[in-house]
Amino acid sequence: MAIKDSLLPEFDTEMATARRVIERLKEDKYDWAPHEKSMKAGRLASHIAEMAVWGTISISQDSLDLAQGHQPFNAASRQELLAAFDKNVAECRKTIEGASDETLMQSWSLLNEGNTIMTLPKITVIRSFVLNHIIHHRGQLSVYLRLTGSPVPSIYGPSADESGA
Repeated sequence: MAIKDSLLPEFDTEMATARRVIERLKEDKYDWAPHEKSMKAGRLASHIAEMAVWGTISISQDSLDLAQGHQPFNAASRQELLAAFDKNVAECRKTIEGASDETLMQSWSLLNEGNTIMTLPKITVIRSFVLNHIIHHRGQLSVYLRLTGSPVPSIYGPSADESGA
């Protein structure tokens, strides 16, 4: 079995779940944060929406230099947030579909001003810095939903809001 054939069902499942979580965030809560050191809810949801771009970049390029001036995405509305998420996920999925095992096993490096921060196989970047990263922040956002009174969707089973409990 090709690596991508193992990866794509997991990707599809986790992206569908992430979308359900971010679409529940109410626009009037975008500036809310549970603590002064925490990301604001809208920025956190926007970060989840932008993370799939790293999958596209890590498969189609051999490195990324942070000094090139990445600008964080900050959605102003649910419509903008979901449109960015859907676009980024579709592009990442298409890139994964086109990737050979050889490509996925090639090294990818994260740089800052030309200095290597890390080098990992591209498949590891997809699993850790894309999928696991989205899952991590999705979990944070689900807590934000609870704390702001928004219903929490099913993630790996029914939530208290969807089970009738």
